[in-house]
Amino acid sequence: MKKIILSAIALVGTLTLNAQEDAPSFSLSGTVDAYYRANLSAPNDEDAIAPGSSFAQLPGFALGMANVIASYEGEKVGFVADLAFGPRGTDAIFASPMYSNTGDIVNQLYVYWNVSESVTLTMGNFNTFLGYEVISPAANFNYSTSYLFSYGPFSHTGLKADFDLGNDWSLMAAVMNPTDATEYNPSGDYGFGLQLGYAGQYLNFLDSQGAYEIDFTGGLDLSDSFFLGLNAAYFDGGDDVSFAGVALYPQLATSDSFSLGLRAEYFAETGEFGAIGATDADGDADVLALTLTGSYTVGNLMIKPELRLDSASDEAFLDNDLSGSKSLSSFVLAAVYSF
Repeated sequence: MKKIILSAIALVGTLTLNAQEDAPSFSLSGTVDAYYRANLSAPNDEDAIAPGSSFAQLPGFALGMANVIASYEGEKVGFVADLAFGPRGTDAIFASPMYSNTGDIVNQLYVYWNVSESVTLTMGNFNTFLGYEVISPAANFNYSTSYLFSYGPFSHTGLKADFDLGNDWSLMAAVMNPTDATEYNPSGDYGFGLQLGYAGQYLNFLDSQGAYEIDFTGGLDLSDSFFLGLNAAYFDGGDDVSFAGVALYPQLATSDSFSLGLRAEYFAETGEFGAIGATDADGDADVLALTLTGSYTVGNLMIKPELRLDSASDEAFLDNDLSGSKSLSSFVLAAVYSF
């Protein structure tokens, strides 16, 4: 349950209302985040443009989201109700509302049953098991997100089974609605997901409506203060529409309160997939995105200054003269509070 744990149950600062270790417990947790964003090589007015990835793309002082997660953990059964309010939450649940015109604030909503010590069944809406990054800003080191995260799936609704195979091995199998169709199934088609894990390294597969994605996510503690994460993925949407990419995440803790991390990502698309923006005649384009982030912790508050450089094969961006440009440099200062 890698993604669910990262984005819901294991958020820092969980408030446990029942203190008995082995007794059923209700908990309330979440995050609140806001940020300032400015282009360094492009306008910051109505012509402002941002990298073609999700979140942290609004100019000036901007809002992230208020994420409130209620969960109940019993001896055998439990639930998670994960609600998101604000621009980041809206982007995270972009395929909603499907059923109601009043909008949707549900990021995750699922129940689970621990059938045995090694088997758990989960039914409902849960964040994706693919990829290194997640929706929660507290669970990502970088505040802005990668292309791989932004154009992979965000959430699924369905039934999944998690198996603890022992000796650090795990297996997950799922049957789900089409990707990001979170409220109900509008087409009658179903997707299938598999995840094989070993000691924190995960090989993922997703097949949905004739498209499939293969993804590897992992990382290693190379020392007490240095961590190296890795994400690599390939997506085939049919009709020669595809993307592939790889991202490295070296992170160095310089003290108990400050860490420095780099995301170095290469992302390529074919068949006018459209992630990067302007594409050339045959629809192929690629981008190298370097994101340097500092993370300073004060109590439950994380302050994250961030410099980002996106360099594309096509003129996907603008410069200060409003001419097409192959590169964009930008700055973000984010504040994320966890409770």
